[in-house]
This record gives sequence, C-alpha cells and structure tokens, in this order.
Amino acid sequence: MSIKAKRFRAQPMTRLLDGSQPRSGELGGLMRMARVIDRAQQHLRQHLPEEVREHVFVGGYRQGKLTVITDRAVWLTWLRYEQTRLLSLLRQLPEFEAVLGFTFKVRPVSPPKVPITQPRRLSSRAADEISCCAADTSDPRLRRSLERLAAHAERQRSS
Repeated sequence: MSIKAKRFRAQPMTRLLDGSQPRSGELGGLMRMARVIDRAQQHLRQHLPEEVREHVFVGGYRQGKLTVITDRAVWLTWLRYEQTRLLSLLRQLPEFEAVLGFTFKVRPVSPPKVPITQPRRLSSRAADEISCCAADTSDPRLRRSLERLAAHAERQRSS
C-alpha cells in the first residue's frame, strides 16, 4: 500500500481574502461577514442624526439579530425608541432583508491612560563616577554600556 501526499500549492492572498469564492475557506467567510457588517455600519450612520453617528457601532450579526453597540446609556435609550425605523432602514440592504431585530449593548469607551512621566536626572558627579568605573572595567560590553550611560548625563548637562 502506498501513501500519496497531497501537494498544496500556495494561493495568492487576494484569493484567500476574497470570500466570494466557495473554496475560500474560513478566512473568506470571515472577510465576507466583515464587509456585510461594515456596510450595515455605513448605512446606519448615513441615516442617523449628526449627534448620534459617532456613538453607534455595529458589532455583529447572528441568528437574524444585529448587535448594535453604543458608548452611553442615553444613546441606547434613543436607539430603542428608534428601533422600528432603524429596522426598516436596514431591510433596504439585500443582506439584511431577513433581519429580525436588534441586540443593544452599552460599552463605555474609557480614554487611554497616559502614563505619568517621571524624568530621571543623572548628576554630573554621578556621570564622572560612572565614567571612572567604565575606564576601570575590562569587559568591553559593560564598558560601552557605562560610557553610554555617562554620555546620557552629559547630554542632560548641555540641555
């Protein structure tokens, strides 16, 4: 009995990411779903009032329900009141003709925390000590590191 190995040929990236071909695999299906969700996002944003647009995001589509995410509860309340209008808007798209409803979620966006900067200073006396240590060191890597550290203090003094 002989075993023949299948030879897989490398596929171009465009074919893997296309999603319109039936043999494109999981990645193609994922890309197709991402395009559908992006299209729903754009369509909703075009029809939302200006003050609401930046607070509403389409999060996913599963089992006939579109997940809509907002960053505040006040916009969630507004979305619930506008649910029927938004549903009819979405049904204008061929991909969402069979959408049954929405799943609303609030996900507050917290601003990124900027780390507190603590500038460190190296006195000229300390730089001199480090330079002396570098001169007395036989290990070349350690000597270069100590010289770089002492030079850093030199730059601070000239600044």
